[in-house]
Amino acid sequence: METQGNEGVRGDIDLAGMIREVPDFPQPGIVFKDITTLVKHGPALRLVIDRLTEGYRGAGIDRVVGIESRGFIFAAPVAYHLGAGFVPVRKPGKLPALAIKREYDLEYGSNVLEVHRDAIEPGHRVLIVDDVLATGGSAAAAAHLVVALGGTVTGIAVVVELTFLQGRGRIKDYELVSLVQF
Repeated sequence: METQGNEGVRGDIDLAGMIREVPDFPQPGIVFKDITTLVKHGPALRLVIDRLTEGYRGAGIDRVVGIESRGFIFAAPVAYHLGAGFVPVRKPGKLPALAIKREYDLEYGSNVLEVHRDAIEPGHRVLIVDDVLATGGSAAAAAHLVVALGGTVTGIAVVVELTFLQGRGRIKDYELVSLVQF
């Protein structure tokens, strides 16, 4: 179910065209793909949720993991539509109960992600959802956390894939769905 190509068009909705580019954010030399211009448009947001959900209906998904923070925007409604639970994977110090963590590299540094130890049970089928796949570090870290808790990653779904950063290579063991590629 690998999806590639700017297929984000339904009628007059061009998802790629609705994503704003912000130069030099969060630091000089980075061109940030800002999805806030897309999510403020109701029909575009509905299209994204529908497209992220469609390949996983009937797949027996138990949990949908959303990666902090913009991944939450998409993961919670996808979980709702799949009848699955939502699991937030967060930056350090944000979760109140016992958590496990994983460090990963970013395009411009490194970070850590955490998940509650009781969020995923052995045998759970898990879909990981985020806004952007860049270097693949956060998606790979989230997948590692799911597997460490005994879950099975059934797929990774993102709105935007920055193909020039080759993040797909870091998560090559998992099915990837990306709606828009730059």
